[in-house]
Amino acid sequence: MKILVTGGTGYIGSHTCVELLQKGYEVVVFDNLFNSQIDVVDKIKTITGKEVKFYKADMRDKESMRPVFEENTFDAVIHFAGLKCAPESVEKPLEYYYNNMTGTLNLCELMNEYGCKRMIFSSSACVYGMPETVPIKEDFPLSTINPYGATKLMLERVFTDFCVADKEWSAVLLRYFNPIGAHESGLLGDNPNGIPNNLMPYIMRVAVGSLPELSVCGDDYDTPDGTGVRDWIHVMDLAAGHVDAIRKVTSEPGTHIYNLGTGNGYSVLEVVHAFEEASGIKIPYSIKPRRAGDYATSYADPSKAKAELGWEAKYDLKKMCEDSWRFAKTQIK
Repeated sequence: MKILVTGGTGYIGSHTCVELLQKGYEVVVFDNLFNSQIDVVDKIKTITGKEVKFYKADMRDKESMRPVFEENTFDAVIHFAGLKCAPESVEKPLEYYYNNMTGTLNLCELMNEYGCKRMIFSSSACVYGMPETVPIKEDFPLSTINPYGATKLMLERVFTDFCVADKEWSAVLLRYFNPIGAHESGLLGDNPNGIPNNLMPYIMRVAVGSLPELSVCGDDYDTPDGTGVRDWIHVMDLAAGHVDAIRKVTSEPGTHIYNLGTGNGYSVLEVVHAFEEASGIKIPYSIKPRRAGDYATSYADPSKAKAELGWEAKYDLKKMCEDSWRFAKTQIK
């Protein structure tokens, strides 16, 4: 099977490419390299010993994507490409709506034109808004608190409508919780351009000395230590979920929705202390005000993914931190 991975040089995309190649799939990647580096393609080859065909293309320019479809016939698309910083989306809503919505619609037009109607979509637990209870199940009410989340929720509706209108379409919508960790080789991990917005890449940069301290946003939540509790999932577990979803998207039409999480919650400070134990390095931090829209606790009920996809997370927080530190030591300046 040949799989197109959009945004395949990014954090989750690159790890998913590794998992696909190791499971025997043929992989084609396109990315505009806005928030990633081209050397990721070589790292994927080093890890797997297999070639990845790469195209530089931008979803906002449909014609830049056309050669990808003209030169390949795909069995399915795994769609990661898009802007992904929730706080930034509040400041730049037009950029987020245009990139994530218009870009994805351009991609779907080409999928229709070239007869590839199987989509595995990178969605997010942010579509649940501020959940009233945990663990979070797929049938919980949906809402969003920022433009980034709104694009995820709207695109979920787009794919659902496609599947209703055209019975040849199938879509698996994967609602991620909080990916951290890195490939055990130490070659691939989360290393965004600029100052990180997510917890683990921020911790890693403090650990290697490129940032002075970690900012912890809020220590007055109704949680055991006052900091926010989230469902942290190893990126390789997340990657495996996409590979397991291929069987579903290629065998059953319609829309299928799954949480990808561990079912466990850890606070921000628990992650910090687990990283300190894994690395042997003290992580200085200071408490800052809460971020607008943040909430106390969020973790998944992943039982549906286990029952229907045969998927469940394997790695614990200790492994997530050990792999993150291995990557940070060699790859982060």
